[in-house]
Amino acid sequence: MKGAILTILAILMISSNAYATEMTWGFKNPRFSGQGYSSHVLSTEQLQHNRKEDIKAKAEAEQRRIERELENSTLNKFLKNVESRIYAQISKQMVDAMFADCTDTCSNTGSAEIEGSTITWVKADGYITLTIVGEDGTITEISIPAEGDFSF
Repeated sequence: MKGAILTILAILMISSNAYATEMTWGFKNPRFSGQGYSSHVLSTEQLQHNRKEDIKAKAEAEQRRIERELENSTLNKFLKNVESRIYAQISKQMVDAMFADCTDTCSNTGSAEIEGSTITWVKADGYITLTIVGEDGTITEISIPAEGDFSF
């Protein structure tokens, strides 16, 4: 009996008072409660906008990746190499004609149209004047000494 009384006294000493308040319930979503509704709508709209922008950016990045893969294909590398060599040959032939060492049989003018641009050259008064008219109508003119020995 003594042990039971001591146990009850120990439990009473250790235990604390319990306090309670009234339980209340309310909506957590501001759409239903009305408080903070404008902030809720703005943050929801911002989240939707950010998601759309992310999707759009990912689609654009994928499109650029596909374009890079197509540009770097073996066939495109080959075509660029062939095109480069063809332009090199055309420019070599044009330069050879401009600086040809002859008297009466050589032409003093020449012209070529390459991808919409017109390139003409005229040899007169010791200079070669090279005129390039672009597709958009821009004119570039270069004068080069035709006679004498010039070097870099």
